[in-house]
Amino acid sequence: MAFDFKIMRSLIYVDVVKEEYRVKLMDWLYRHHVPDSISKFGPYVTKYAFYNALPTPPEGDRFGVHRMQLTEHYWLVNEHLPEMANSIMREYMPKDVLRWQGNLPDIDTKEMRENTKSGDAGRCSGGNNGCQPFIFAFVPINWEEDFKGAGRTVEDGPNYRWQFLIQYPDSITKEQGEKWFHDELVPKFKDCPYVNRFVSSKIIVDYGASSMDRAVEMWFDGPDEWYKAAVECASSMKKPDWAEQDNFPFLKPNFHIASMFLPDMATSDNLTQYHGYITMR
Repeated sequence: MAFDFKIMRSLIYVDVVKEEYRVKLMDWLYRHHVPDSISKFGPYVTKYAFYNALPTPPEGDRFGVHRMQLTEHYWLVNEHLPEMANSIMREYMPKDVLRWQGNLPDIDTKEMRENTKSGDAGRCSGGNNGCQPFIFAFVPINWEEDFKGAGRTVEDGPNYRWQFLIQYPDSITKEQGEKWFHDELVPKFKDCPYVNRFVSSKIIVDYGASSMDRAVEMWFDGPDEWYKAAVECASSMKKPDWAEQDNFPFLKPNFHIASMFLPDMATSDNLTQYHGYITMR
């Protein structure tokens, strides 16, 4: 049995399609998912953290905003190899979880319960069933390209983080997409005074229903500065021939661009902070 020693960071974008479902999804995440996950990958994951999503700023929806949390792992081995396929115990993931996240249609019928898959198979069906894809992207542990803000420290203030993943449309080549990214998007935000930090990496591999090409992160003082940069300043960007919407980011929300608005601090650094699902009374 061979194992692939490959240090990577993974980004999982978790959405919640209704506020009614937020506490339900949180209950499953902390009551079941965290201990199930640690029990499985404890020996080969060095960081496992949740970052709660911040409120969606105005016009954020057209950037494919995900409203629940970012789940971040740092891996020592590639878990998605045939040698790693057999688990001694199956993870508890009812189909409702996939409804709450928007990866399955938000209907609770006998047909849905009987004819849709649960677990990772259900997650990976997103996009083919009319719902947004489940996004699980692997990137290098450090950012590959540093466009702006090198040298920033914690003394420079807290950061309003905008992280997003993009997939270039099928109508253009990856090379054309990369040229647009570096020739159009990068200069616009690099020169924008509201952007404090700007980094990016190519996606190593996707696991799920998405097929993203690049991860990007920018930091701002707050949501007002994000709006001035991503909506007002970016409004002067030339609409490309392949555009899937009229305004920047020009990509199809949730399918070709997915975004999260995040704080600096993790809500829970699970390997060091998780102590079970303890309710307050």
